[in-house]
Amino acid sequence: MSHIVTVQDAVTAFADFMEPTGAELDAIELEMPLILAEVDLLDAQIITLDRTPSELDARRLRRALARVLAERAALANRTATVSLPGGAA
Repeated sequence: MSHIVTVQDAVTAFADFMEPTGAELDAIELEMPLILAEVDLLDAQIITLDRTPSELDARRLRRALARVLAERAALANRTATVSLPGGAA
């Protein structure tokens, strides 16, 4: 006979009262320009998946990659000077 076990821990692990802290939200806000740049790069890569990239596609990819690299450098510079409470950054 097999016993039925509750999954209470798995259900309550993602309950509504488990909100991100203020420090976590600040860290996300600090990283948002990089996140958006990475989304643009991913969009440019998705466009080229099912066809041969044109010159416009190649230019779009180069610009998106350059933006990601610039945002990574800017984020590294910002986090080197900013100290968030709670150690979230």
